[in-house]
Amino acid sequence: MKTLKYFSIFSILIIIFYACSSSPIKNNATSKEEPVVIKNDSLEYEITIIDPGFNHYLNTIAKPVGFHSQFYLENKNRLYVPIWNSRANNSFNFNPNIYENQINYNPNINYGYDVNYKLFNYFEFAQRKYRMRLR
Repeated sequence: MKTLKYFSIFSILIIIFYACSSSPIKNNATSKEEPVVIKNDSLEYEITIIDPGFNHYLNTIAKPVGFHSQFYLENKNRLYVPIWNSRANNSFNFNPNIYENQINYNPNINYGYDVNYKLFNYFEFAQRKYRMRLR
């Protein structure tokens, strides 16, 4: 009887453990991520980001739209773009797979909030993903 009692408790614990375990999560590595397009139609300006994980970063980690002012985002982009472009031009010292293209960003043009928001967040994402600093 004692053995049956321990067997029942053990069976109940296994059932509880099994019931409480999480269900399998869909593997995001197999699903295709859509590229993020940064554009301002009135200025005919567009950047397409196809870096895997950026969509996820924008939707989960990045500060929400409106958290930073456009002024803040523009100032950050004014700092990041020349560093990025310098590295894109120097493929011997920097990974050309990361810095594939230069970014044509003119600080005297008002690209709007959306362009500055996504560009700033791409720089933040790239710094995290590639463990580098744009400073």
